[in-house]
Amino acid sequence: MPQLAAFAVLTLILFVGDVAATRTRSRLPSIFVCAVLFLVGYWTFFPADIVQVAGFGTPVVYLSMFLLITNMGTLLSLKELRRQWRTVVIALLGIAGIAAMLFTVGRLFLDFETLVVVTPPLTGGVVSSLIMSEAASKAGFESLAVLAILIYVMQGFIGYPLTSWMLQREGRRVLGLYRSGQWAGAAKVTQVESAQGAAVPALFRNLPAEYNTVYFKLFRLGLVAFLAWGVSELVKPYFEISPFVLCLVAGVIASSVGFLERQPLQLANSFGFVIMVLMLFILGGLNRATPEMLLDLAGPMFGAILIGIAGMYVFSFIAGKLLGSTPAMAFACSLTALYGFPADYVITNEVVNALSDKEDEREVLSAHMLPPMLVAGFVTVTIVSVLLAGIFAGLL
Repeated sequence: MPQLAAFAVLTLILFVGDVAATRTRSRLPSIFVCAVLFLVGYWTFFPADIVQVAGFGTPVVYLSMFLLITNMGTLLSLKELRRQWRTVVIALLGIAGIAAMLFTVGRLFLDFETLVVVTPPLTGGVVSSLIMSEAASKAGFESLAVLAILIYVMQGFIGYPLTSWMLQREGRRVLGLYRSGQWAGAAKVTQVESAQGAAVPALFRNLPAEYNTVYFKLFRLGLVAFLAWGVSELVKPYFEISPFVLCLVAGVIASSVGFLERQPLQLANSFGFVIMVLMLFILGGLNRATPEMLLDLAGPMFGAILIGIAGMYVFSFIAGKLLGSTPAMAFACSLTALYGFPADYVITNEVVNALSDKEDEREVLSAHMLPPMLVAGFVTVTIVSVLLAGIFAGLL
């Protein structure tokens, strides 16, 4: 297959996934549609290396991962995390519940390697799934490499409706208090700090704007990622530490000291391309999946998801009780680990719009539910899942 034909086919599949998600308001996740189309393609006319034929080989994929994770580190806003510290604690305990239940109850049904591979994808998104899929493949666990992708593909089906249900329960409670004049919470949305608000990093404040070009942004991002990778290589003779974890930390430090903007990839108009590379590569991993393998993996996949979510609910319930949050709101925040942004934003707005037609009531609902949902999604998917994947990958 010619390179441009492969590229056109693959991007068409991504587009179809986006259209399906938009038409169904994310009830049908785009990643699921894309995964089904990839499987159909591999089982019919796709060459097994169609992703590589399209130009997305391993070097560009690893480059994209390093840049994206460093970019994710720049998202960390200590100010917003301090303001939403209860949400942060609840989200962290929700993830702890996934791991605790999987490595206790799950151990009765699943072997150790399976639990190691499925835990990080359950707490995060494409990056953690990709890290664990690659780690499983290198360790010789081909079916587990596919399982890491399937967990990422399927968890949204359970996470979306559960979150919507929890937010509707919480929203009805808030509306009842507001309509009876007993509501004492916020009435306006507190804006979560915008990445665009820190467009010019402090160290380059005096640099003429015409010199802060796309290439200069990418150069600084690449330099930070390189230094993080270099540190991991330097300490390797003494102890092993994931370069991905160091990239995340380096992104936090670089943006905090004013060397990087927040979200430099977006400012350099490169974010979409990087995400496309990673999405195609992770979906390309399905070329190892056969119908028989999918049937064998169905049990571990659904078992891990259900056990993990049960642990998440128990820990979220306890955390919510201790920190003054309702069980519904606490569970909804923890569930963001299954999908992250922008699904958390979309689901919350859909629930708000479904519960009331009045502008003031929508303001109250958004002010109460939107900030914690966004912060929880950031904590779980952006930070913790990458850290977990970096640690768990070394256990295989």
